[in-house]
Amino acid sequence: MRKNVTFPSAGVEIAGHLYLPEAPGPLPAVVVGHPAGGVKEQAAGRYARLLAERGFAALAFDAAFQGESGGLPRGLEDPAQRVEDLKAAVSFLTTRSEVDAERIGALGICASGGYVIPAAATDHRIRAVATVSAADIGRMFREGADGTQDPAVVRAMVDAAAAARTAQARGGKTTSFPIFPETAEAARAAGGQHGFEGFEYYRTERARHPRSAAEFTWDSLDRIVAFDAGRFAGLIAPRPLLMIAGTEAVTKHMTTDVLASAAEPKQLRWIEGATHVDLYDREQYVGPAADELAAFFAARLG
Repeated sequence: MRKNVTFPSAGVEIAGHLYLPEAPGPLPAVVVGHPAGGVKEQAAGRYARLLAERGFAALAFDAAFQGESGGLPRGLEDPAQRVEDLKAAVSFLTTRSEVDAERIGALGICASGGYVIPAAATDHRIRAVATVSAADIGRMFREGADGTQDPAVVRAMVDAAAAARTAQARGGKTTSFPIFPETAEAARAAGGQHGFEGFEYYRTERARHPRSAAEFTWDSLDRIVAFDAGRFAGLIAPRPLLMIAGTEAVTKHMTTDVLASAAEPKQLRWIEGATHVDLYDREQYVGPAADELAAFFAARLG
């Protein structure tokens, strides 16, 4: 069963889908955060539905300023707000009669795999934490997905963000930059195989959604660059952490680096043959990942 729900996050109305199993409550529950640029109808919704099929209440939601959620300007990607959204989702679940407020976990996919780390580090209501294809969005912009980006790239982007802020202060409109190039060839040239996979998922019939963000505002850029997903990973313990990544993911070093800075109990599960984006929707990889998640949350949330 899927219910359309809303809840507030720092004054912004958040739109979500609450997936419920055919089981009596109160149930253990999992908040599911979507990748940057994604919406609840894509990867986050897929994992939420699979968790509900395995006995959990699961909440997928659109980030503030994106999807069906409120907030202006549209297309703002603000890591601080994204962390707040996750905490607000937990608050919402504590009000639901279907949910056991003492048994709530959190799952972050891609960029939300980075956002869920500081959210859980500072919110002890999150009793268990998991990630799939975790990505530190700040590190992605600073270093590139594989860590080899020329430092001049981020310097130029920060300069452009500063210029956009100045123009806006002088009465200009909010301006944005595209998340993906216009063509698959340009995406591959700019970001290699990882860039192509992102383009294919978001900009083709594979998973295109009309509310998925095509652009971020320029004043997102400096906020993103200053974000450090793993800085407080050590504060999650003694609550458990599970991180899942594909063996072929360009971003897998971000998972292992965060895990190295976390304290026990922690687990790493590799999905053999999967790339970063494969774990969004390829059933041969998503199924095993969902099984790992269900076993982890069942053991840790009871």
